[in-house]
Amino acid sequence: MSDTYAVLHDPEGLMDAELPLDRAPHEALVTAVLAWKDPDLAPCDYEQIALQLTGHARAVASDVRRLAAALPKNDGRGAFAEVILREADGRLAAPLKGTAQCVQNRARLVRALYTRLDRLNEPAPVTT
Repeated sequence: MSDTYAVLHDPEGLMDAELPLDRAPHEALVTAVLAWKDPDLAPCDYEQIALQLTGHARAVASDVRRLAAALPKNDGRGAFAEVILREADGRLAAPLKGTAQCVQNRARLVRALYTRLDRLNEPAPVTT
């Protein structure tokens, strides 16, 4: 493995918009984490799982933000997305802890963001 790192500068977030989310493995991780009853992992293992979920939550939130911004102002889905995104920003700003509760909270956040993303991808409801 190389000790060389490349730093990418993407202030407009164009790369995020073009990279598809790796959804299936993260949803499987969320399902597994939320099924925990009394796991006995080392704090560093909890932290690694929380970091993985945090990074993915940020990527999903970015997609939600992009889709919500493209909606017409009178589309209520955008307003609800903003509420979810504010909550996500607050939860993602909280420091990580090496606990099952922290990991499960991150898993719930990923699940909520995917729910919102799916609703934003649905066609707008027709009003008569």
